[in-house]
Amino acid sequence: MAGKDEALNSINEKIEELKLQVSDIMPGSSLKEVSEIFLEVATGLTGSQHGYLAFVDPENGDSVGISFSHLTGACQMYEDKGEARFKVLKDGRYGGLLGYSLDTGKSLHTNDPTNHPLSHGLPPLHEPVKSFLSVPVIYQGDILGQIVLGNAAKEYTPHEVEIAQKVAEVYAVVLKKLLYTK
Repeated sequence: MAGKDEALNSINEKIEELKLQVSDIMPGSSLKEVSEIFLEVATGLTGSQHGYLAFVDPENGDSVGISFSHLTGACQMYEDKGEARFKVLKDGRYGGLLGYSLDTGKSLHTNDPTNHPLSHGLPPLHEPVKSFLSVPVIYQGDILGQIVLGNAAKEYTPHEVEIAQKVAEVYAVVLKKLLYTK
């Protein structure tokens, strides 16, 4: 039990460090710069090889990936554009595994994403995804974005979901401040 408590304390310390780091750079920093920090922390704390941070565009509802690791050749195109934009569907949903947290406001993890009922495959030349974790970024009941992680060093468990949710709580404050407070 002591080992689990120590691990939880370590994670909480890293979340507090994240809050301080973000508050120090927020004045004058871009959403991209801040999101890169969150991506590094989320992947590091969960042992994830890859990650994707997105916000919901307040103007049109699109899911906009602002920080992401490179899983396809197209990722460089998105990096050059500064974002990966996924249009909200006509029914107001995003669909699939990638859209689950945005559609439901709930977290999801699977260690077999290929065979998950929500999976609709990967784009051509996409690196295989062996494990998948998604958490919504929620501020006062509003879904502002999501954190998606993949290809963990070990299988995802509810523990990694909890860690990602803690990161998402801090990221929600940042998104609210940078996108919705003018």
